[in-house]
Amino acid sequence: MARDFTLHIYRQLVETIAKSGYKMTSYEDFITGSQQGKQYILRHDVDDLPLQSLRTAQIEKEAGAKGTYYFRIVKQSNHPAIIEAIAKLGHEIGYHYEDLALTHGNFEKAYEDYLSNLAYFRKYYPVTTICMHGSPLSKWDNRRIWEKYNYKKEGIIAEPYFDTDFNKVFYITDTSRHWNGNDYSVRDKVKTPFNIPISSTADLVQKISSQQLPELVMQNIHPQRWTDDIYLWTKELVLQNTKNVIKKMISNRQHAN
Repeated sequence: MARDFTLHIYRQLVETIAKSGYKMTSYEDFITGSQQGKQYILRHDVDDLPLQSLRTAQIEKEAGAKGTYYFRIVKQSNHPAIIEAIAKLGHEIGYHYEDLALTHGNFEKAYEDYLSNLAYFRKYYPVTTICMHGSPLSKWDNRRIWEKYNYKKEGIIAEPYFDTDFNKVFYITDTSRHWNGNDYSVRDKVKTPFNIPISSTADLVQKISSQQLPELVMQNIHPQRWTDDIYLWTKELVLQNTKNVIKKMISNRQHAN
């Protein structure tokens, strides 16, 4: 059986999306556009190993696609040269905020840091969309900062978890190294009427090519886990399996409460 989560199969996935008549778009363009016809939003959470994000960005550029790359402020994500390179390829850059978790629930400090970090990323791209980082090991849901502040005040037009109609947009994510692995996801979940199980990327490719997906799709990947390098691939597999044990315990605890 071929390995999943490789750049080889990601290229196949992107090419299949294009051949199936979808417009591969950034979240920014989707929100500001007509939202009519077949559209496939390419969202990327750059949690770690940003060089892998540059590689997926190059694959998408070659296929004529534009995606969105949400960068964290922490050093394992924030790499200026790579942010610049991805922006030059024509992709959208956004802020993957986690300020409430980083400040341990200090709302005032979190918002102060958020404004500073937003200004930082705007040196590379005129950021108009933001997206929360799940911070699964923190008790703080980063979205709670908007209970006190308004994210649409500073020129931000949308945040995927607040401004996407998931009754119309089918959401798929590789969180926890499973497609829609809700058992292992702490916060990367949405309420949706769609029930389309995806067992692997090969299965996703097959479903796209056979027109089994809705017209509107948001795909969220974490490029750090997509690699042809056997060492990095194995390291990510082992690390993610370990994380999944912890995340499933947290998720079960949330359901129990």
